[in-house]
Amino acid sequence: MSTWMPEAKPELDDAPPRPSELALHNLNSVREAALTLLREVESLRKVHQDKGTENLGLHEEVQRYEAELIRKALHRTGGNQRRAAKLLGVKVTTLNCKIKRFGISFSDDEGEWGVLA
Repeated sequence: MSTWMPEAKPELDDAPPRPSELALHNLNSVREAALTLLREVESLRKVHQDKGTENLGLHEEVQRYEAELIRKALHRTGGNQRRAAKLLGVKVTTLNCKIKRFGISFSDDEGEWGVLA
């Protein structure tokens, strides 16, 4: 014959959290996430301010990059525009036009290609 015995009561540590404790935990988690986001936003704002008020658009960035590629190609070819154009995969006339547009010139003093002042 078996006798009925009441189940052992769970210890307090094993008890499920009460709704108010759970809400407090969730609130603390949300608060931590919000503070982390605020720190990240402030960090991004500081980085943006450190760069100055300079706000370059896509067109300006592409031109800057293109001019840098042209200078590197000209430097690599010793100023030979035909070989530089071949390296860049453009026609010589296109390269010449871009050199003029970006104001790129060869400096005999430094032996490098740069931007005209």
